[in-house]
Amino acid sequence: MTEQREHVIDVGLTGGIASGKSTVAAELAALGATVVDADALARQVVAPGTAGLAEVVAAFGERVLTAAGEMDRPAVGALVFGDDGARERLNGIIHPRVRAEASRLRREAIDAAGGGRAVVVQDIPLLVETGQADRFDYVVVVQAPLEERVRRMVADRGMTEADARARIAAQATDEERAAVADALLRNDATRDDLRRAVRRVWTELTGERA
Repeated sequence: MTEQREHVIDVGLTGGIASGKSTVAAELAALGATVVDADALARQVVAPGTAGLAEVVAAFGERVLTAAGEMDRPAVGALVFGDDGARERLNGIIHPRVRAEASRLRREAIDAAGGGRAVVVQDIPLLVETGQADRFDYVVVVQAPLEERVRRMVADRGMTEADARARIAAQATDEERAAVADALLRNDATRDDLRRAVRRVWTELTGERA
């Protein structure tokens, strides 16, 4: 953990797809953290009418738009999947905008704390892949067994097994995430077990019993 800045504890939350990260984020929010969802911000910064969407269209063409003028996320995903150069171009458009909006929300949380301590959790699926671990006082990593993640992606998200395994393979490895973790939460039991683990992290972060 780095030295805390101002009256805020900056927490980075990450984990592979279908690892249970959303459960951890929800529990931290219930305990009093301000949770900034990078995926939600990534959709917001390329909403219709934004400069972000205009830049995506300039980079990849009108084929990335739906009939309603929104970004066609599956189409964009198909364009950049397996193409490192295209993925870097897309990330170069979206990630700086997401970070700027996350910074604004962080400042709002500090102001709302009124001089008290704010815990700001940035939920970033690609925290490791984008080299952001050093930005945070504390990094929480959620992991789940590979086969359970594949099962969830097939059952809950309608993916084929091959697509699920390809998506997992395209992300950082468990070992790469664990290397930056201050807290490693293994989601290999029940949801209640995971929530109890989150409460232990909260106590370590704040000194408050959860």
